[in-house]
Amino acid sequence: MGLKEEIQRRRTFAIISHPDAGKTTLTEKFLLYAGAVQLAGSVTARRNQRQSTSDWMELERKRGISISSTVLQFDYSGFRINLLDTPGHQDFSEDTYRVLTAVDAVVMVIDAAKGIEAQTRKLFEVCHRRKIPIFTFVNKMDRPSKEPLALLDEIEQVLRISAFPMNWPLGTGFQFRGIYDRLTREAHLFELAAGGAYRAPVQISTLADPLVHERLDGGAHTRLLEEIEILDTAGTPFDEKKILAGETTPVFFGSARNNFGVQLLLDGFLKRADSPRPRRSGASLVPVDTAGFSGFIFKIQANMDPRHRDRIAFLRVCSGIFRRDMTAIHAQSGKEIRLSNAAKLFGRERETVDEAYPGDIVGFVGQSILRIGDTLAEDPQIRFEEIPHFPPECFAVLNNPNPSKYKRFREGLDQLLQEGVVQGFLPRNGGAQVPILAAVGPLQFEVFKYRLENEYGAESRLEASEWKLARWLPPSADPSVLTSASLPTGAVLVNDSKGNPVILFPGDWALEYFTEKNPILELSELPFSETSTLA
Repeated sequence: MGLKEEIQRRRTFAIISHPDAGKTTLTEKFLLYAGAVQLAGSVTARRNQRQSTSDWMELERKRGISISSTVLQFDYSGFRINLLDTPGHQDFSEDTYRVLTAVDAVVMVIDAAKGIEAQTRKLFEVCHRRKIPIFTFVNKMDRPSKEPLALLDEIEQVLRISAFPMNWPLGTGFQFRGIYDRLTREAHLFELAAGGAYRAPVQISTLADPLVHERLDGGAHTRLLEEIEILDTAGTPFDEKKILAGETTPVFFGSARNNFGVQLLLDGFLKRADSPRPRRSGASLVPVDTAGFSGFIFKIQANMDPRHRDRIAFLRVCSGIFRRDMTAIHAQSGKEIRLSNAAKLFGRERETVDEAYPGDIVGFVGQSILRIGDTLAEDPQIRFEEIPHFPPECFAVLNNPNPSKYKRFREGLDQLLQEGVVQGFLPRNGGAQVPILAAVGPLQFEVFKYRLENEYGAESRLEASEWKLARWLPPSADPSVLTSASLPTGAVLVNDSKGNPVILFPGDWALEYFTEKNPILELSELPFSETSTLA
């Protein structure tokens, strides 16, 4: 199979949702229908069931949430699928945003009883700004829910996007019996499988089939016909170009728990979603089918295998063919490096990868030179600027209560900070160099502390801080001016991991005071060398 054919069969996407909408369950069911697992698991599984394949960190298993982002690659119906599972907890981090830079489409999961929730809206906005095609799955139709037409209206009104229902539920709540496919005009009637662990048995017929009348009570069948008529006459028209442009979201209904509608979603997504798209380098686009290999690092994860103190840098292949042991230019340093120890991932499991194509995710074990946002390419002129940056909103001081384990503490601190989920600052006053941690959300501190103890055997103590804002100063700022600057009470001058000067403020009033007293000093929410791709 040639390069173009390999590209055409790739689908690289992420699943996004508010916590508890069913994202991890849907991930497992995709794996079940693709034959990648024989028994669907659940993070809330009973003792005799398997844990979720995608949730690999012990803390995730204990709390039943996704904290880190994992990568799952599998084949289905002639497609090579790269599924990136994103954090699904209330306090999501930059890691979530970074994963979205590596995908070509997303599946947005909505709880049928709750509709559009806060985190769903935030993640939708990120995708919408990047013009990522969004496929919607309205989950939990087997439970008491909002009316389907009301959910459709909510999607359009709250998210300000056109919605085209690809299918429609046959009943809702405890009367949910199946799915009507609007494009094929077929009714799919499902039977419950034991605990949702196996594929749901299905009978396919038409709405005129007496079996459909039998499974739906008279009122439900009449209401179904009325709703379909409304959609056909007054609904959003089907437009594939608008779907790929991110202007219209195709909507699928179902129940991931019971496997109702999962295969229709998976098949419909693979048919309508696009293959890998060109990425921008400077002012030009890099064609995916160009001969030269290129890609960018979007994630770094330490200790995915607790038996080893390893570090994996995840790269999204953007063009050409990656071959193990090839050499490529590291754009940030200009060095030529050999790309050995390449692996593809399936949750915690990994295997050596010899070749990879655009859309594929490759993990490089070791390679300490690599950082988030770095470009690797055969063409030294290529440099991707894909990774967004966000100002931290939460701060804490990290102490080492056990001096005898300082070496472990320092090793764990340095390696975990390289992942980029939490930022580290050090005071510039020359006193005790106690690290100050900063993150988009406070749960990241708990994760950081947990991993220090469980992966490195290093105790730590977190102390909440009064700081609320971080503002970067120009790297060229005169040190004497910084030293003599008038800082408000509670503010502190620190360095980030690259040595850039930063001021931490306890609130807006302190920031306003500093700006008024030091008008010659320019401040920025981000390092001056970086700009947010979400701006």
